Amino acid sequence: MTHDTRIRIKFKPKRIFQMRIAGLAFRDGHVLVHRATHEKFWTFPGGRAEMGERSEETLEREMMEELGTEAKVGRLLWVVENFFHYEGKDWHELGFYYLMDLPESFAFHPSAIIHRVQDGDNELEFRWVKATRQALTELDIPPYFIADEIEHLPQTTRHLVWYDGDLDDK
Repeated sequence: MTHDTRIRIKFKPKRIFQMRIAGLAFRDGHVLVHRATHEKFWTFPGGRAEMGERSEETLEREMMEELGTEAKVGRLLWVVENFFHYEGKDWHELGFYYLMDLPESFAFHPSAIIHRVQDGDNELEFRWVKATRQALTELDIPPYFIADEIEHLPQTTRHLVWYDGDLDDK
């Protein structure tokens, strides 16, 4: 029997805290995004940290599990205390967003779904989207502040407290 060691704390009623690690991979003016096929919005690939795991290790593990490839984790862009409502619950998410490099052999297409994988109960799909404010805004990619900064990434790590609002309405 496998134990779920991912960091996520559920509070009653309907409140969740989690630590999520994500990566921004760029290629040919595009950035990689993914979503669970039942969701309307996209986000940056990653997942929840596990107990005793450094955030860089989380991102490496998640990319191997979801993409089947090694990711080279770069510098930390943002540390985000993000608050939002999703699936009828109030979330408090501590997010770490890194630059990451994927091997050149990893699939690229400027508009098509390039990868699908089953992740527990969810099917995830991945695609590349133009790394512009307009494209990220049109595709509805939380956390939403990243759209404003995608064309000029911070040179040093930024800490933000952010409120993404009600994602159930998206």
